[in-house]
Amino acid sequence: MVKIREANADDFDAWLKLWKGYLGFYGTELDEAVTLTTWRRVLSPESGLFCRLAETEQGVVGFAICVLHEGTWVTRPLCYLEDLFVDDAARGKGAGRALIEAIIDEARQKAWSKVYWVTRTGNPARALYDQLAAVDDYVRYRITI
Repeated sequence: MVKIREANADDFDAWLKLWKGYLGFYGTELDEAVTLTTWRRVLSPESGLFCRLAETEQGVVGFAICVLHEGTWVTRPLCYLEDLFVDDAARGKGAGRALIEAIIDEARQKAWSKVYWVTRTGNPARALYDQLAAVDDYVRYRITI
């Protein structure tokens, strides 16, 4: 059984372990200040960021961080699912699906206009994503400053 819930301040250590695993999955590192700022933002009611955690009898096994924002083509908020990660030992047991479905349910309840995300073309989680959402034909461009 996977329970999805809002992150709270007491979850920092569990989230941090997963966050480090997430960064490792993508082969990257972030300055500690970025990590701490991210955590502070997901707990702040003034921020557009929010975090949902997947919890099982083993503890917190996954997280999703979303950005709720305005858009120019809609009148209701958009939800960008920016970060999603499930611990290796818990993969394939429903935590990722539960996180995404909980966010979709929240979007319906709160009348958001859309939930969307991007991923790498070779990400094995696409097998799940393809069951839950439609792939569009947009290409992402990026300039890192």
